[in-house]
Parts: sequence; C-alpha cells; structure tokens
Amino acid sequence: MGKLTRILSTAALSAAIASVSLTAAADGTTNWRMATPWSGGPWLERDAQSFATHVRELSNGSINIEVFPGGTLGSALKVTDSVKSGVAQVSHNYINYDYGKDQTTALLAGHSSGLTPEEFMLWMYKGGGAELYEQYRLDKFGVVAFPCSILGTEIFLHSNKPVRTLEDFKGLRLRTSGAWAEIASRLGASTVVLAGSEIYSALERGVIDAAEWGSPEMNRPTGFQDVAKYVVLPGIHQSGGVLECQINKKVWDGLNPQQQTVLRDAAKLSVFDSWLSSSYADLKAYEELKNGKNEIVRLDPSFIKAVYEETTKWEDEYAGKNEWFKRVLDSQRTFKKDMQSWPEYRLQIGVSEL
Repeated sequence: MGKLTRILSTAALSAAIASVSLTAAADGTTNWRMATPWSGGPWLERDAQSFATHVRELSNGSINIEVFPGGTLGSALKVTDSVKSGVAQVSHNYINYDYGKDQTTALLAGHSSGLTPEEFMLWMYKGGGAELYEQYRLDKFGVVAFPCSILGTEIFLHSNKPVRTLEDFKGLRLRTSGAWAEIASRLGASTVVLAGSEIYSALERGVIDAAEWGSPEMNRPTGFQDVAKYVVLPGIHQSGGVLECQINKKVWDGLNPQQQTVLRDAAKLSVFDSWLSSSYADLKAYEELKNGKNEIVRLDPSFIKAVYEETTKWEDEYAGKNEWFKRVLDSQRTFKKDMQSWPEYRLQIGVSEL
C-alpha cells in the first residue's frame, strides 16, 4: 500500500509540474523553471540569476524564470535531459557534462586549445561560434542553446606534489574530467573522475595527488588550498570557456521572433556580466592564494608545448571520425590564425612596464 501511495504521489507531482508548464499567469506573465547543475556559488547565485533578470527586464516582465539548484529538476549532471523532456523550460548548464555522448562538447566548453576567455567571446560573437553552438545543440541534442556565461582561466592544479615538467606529471594521481582526462592520460598522468564534493577529502587523505576544478574565484571557497601545498599555474588545460543556457525546443518554437531575440540578447548580456564579475573576483582570490601559505609553481614552457602538441593530435583524431567535431575545430583553428597578429599591436593586460 505504501508503494502505491508513493506512485500516486509521484504521479500527482508530475501532473502538478505539467499543469504549470508553459502557462501564463493572470497578469500575462509566462513562468518558466530553470534547471541547473549548481548547488550554490557564483554560477547559480550570480550567473544563472543574471540571465533570468535580463530576460525579465528585456521582455518587459512577460517572461519570468525561477532558478532551481542542481538536483531539484532532475539529475544535476543531466540538465539537458530535463530541458529536452520539458521538466524545465530553460537551463543554465555546462555543455561538457554531455561529453560522454559527443566529444564536440569539449571544443564548445573550452579545452586545452589555448583560447582565452576574451578569445572565446570574440570567436563566439564575431567568428561564428555562437551560430555553430546553436546549430550543434539542436542537431545533436534537440535543444536550443547559446553561450550564457564566460569561464575564466582555471588553476592548473591544487597539488601535494610540485609539478613543473612532463616528468613531474607522469604518474600523478589526478582528479579531472572530460577531454582533459583523455589528454592527461596520454601524457602519463593517472586520472580519476570524482564529483566536486569528493575532491577535498581525496586530497586530504592522499587518495589523489592533485586536482583541477576552476578559476581562483571558484576554487577559493572549496578549501583545496588548505589540503594541498602547491598551486600550479597557468591553467593550460582550460584556458577559457563558456557555460550555456538551453531552451526546450517546443517552448522555443512557441515564441515569436522578438521573444527569441530577447533570449539571445539576454544570454549575450549575461556573458558580458559574467566576464566582468568573474575576472575581477579572480584578481582578489588569486592575491589571497599568492599571499597565503601555498607555494606558487609555474609550468615549464617545454611542458606547455607538450600539452598543446598532444592536444593537436587528440583533436585531429576526433576530427577524422566526427563531422561536427571537425566543423567546430576548423572554425576555431581559422579564428586562432586570424588572432596571430593581436600581440603585435595590443598591449598585454595587467603589464605596467614595457
């Protein structure tokens, strides 16, 4: 009887969710639910909410988005499924969580390619990246999606061992994920995939030697610096990237062109907002690391070269067997060639002396 009650309760909950899906309130406002993978922190409380705020303001209050933390509207790592099924009308998500289904996601999320946050924005909005992003998501996953937040350059490692050279890296028990797990393994590391909530204890107990997670702003609250002596830079494994907003295809098709433009513009504004906020927050967070008890270690240029060479081999292999991967990769490589003259006339950010 208890089992039947649970089934009926679940059915009632599902019906309740469906009843508010895509419905307009008495005042004409359309209410949407936003699924996210984030349990808290800047990506939930700042970036996802920023998109919701921009949508409300640009739509003159006609579209209201309620942001839900990870796990509330389905699995935190299967947000795409929640949006595609209609459990959520919209999401704030990381495309690389779908890496197991198609490796092209790594190129769009950011990987060890050398694209900085600023280059990602230029490629997305002037180099055709945003159009490719939207076409790819719709073709391969059946959802409408576009860039919604920019990701800063990550810390390469919080580590209990100093890592400078390729020889130091070989045999390192490393927590990572996605494309970098493949490339790092090819370079000799022993990679382990762990949830973010498990990294601190794994470092503290010596289950792993090192871990990568995010930029200084994202890593500071984790406390990794308290259980790992070395902070290894620069983050060549993730020099930049983006988060996305997804829209259910049926919901998208029900919008008029002006409303669709509102959503794209809100996402673009959110990218700019996130770049400003995260870039500035990273400055303070890094200064705290630098002035704290940790030792800052910088990678040897020969190791950085080895990473980029192995990344190119990895890219070429997938491009040879995945049409979408090749299409996105060709676009990024063309863009990087176009950017080669940039240092010839632009001063480096943060350099006070010539």
